[in-house]
Amino acid sequence: MAVLVGKKAPSFKATAVENGEFVENFSLEQYIGKKHVVFYFYPMDFTFVCPTEIIAFQDRMEEFERKGVAVVGCSTDTHFSHFAWLSTPREQGGIEGVNYPLVADASKTIAQNYDVLAGHYDYNDEGEVTFVGEPVAYRGLFLIDKEGVVRHQVVNDLPLGRSIDEALRMVDALQYFEEKGEVCPANWSEGKEAMQATKEGVSNYLAKH
Repeated sequence: MAVLVGKKAPSFKATAVENGEFVENFSLEQYIGKKHVVFYFYPMDFTFVCPTEIIAFQDRMEEFERKGVAVVGCSTDTHFSHFAWLSTPREQGGIEGVNYPLVADASKTIAQNYDVLAGHYDYNDEGEVTFVGEPVAYRGLFLIDKEGVVRHQVVNDLPLGRSIDEALRMVDALQYFEEKGEVCPANWSEGKEAMQATKEGVSNYLAKH
């Protein structure tokens, strides 16, 4: 598994569905210099854990927007599959009402470049190309700063849903560091004390706690 933290987020252009419309040549580069980005992968449309995550992000969208953060989802489905799922009422297993972008990665190249594809192509004994594993994305999440650099990543296995609270906490921590220059200790959350990245700063913090 590649560690992308500290590196430029892999670039791509793909079709996305946003606010019920197809957006061709969608790219995260549109946010550089403007917004932080939470870019996350989910395995597949019309499944079980995935809609709980997608809708949970939508339910907290006002908080992300107040912090100047764009949320973008991605799976290895087609944009037609995204559109159909977005058009399906929630009581019928759909995600109707989600308006942030969902990127289509049917070629699996975006998942491959972010190293979250849950398998790989190989050759069998007959020399035929086969896929080993699952041809879908793990539940990867990448927090990208305004310079396009990955500052945080987490990857969950397929059955394990992720925490929206933790995604927001990491946004708060990054933005606090960028604004104040102080580092965020264990279990830090917005409103708690941070500390200077010096021996004295650490000593003062530990003395108080």
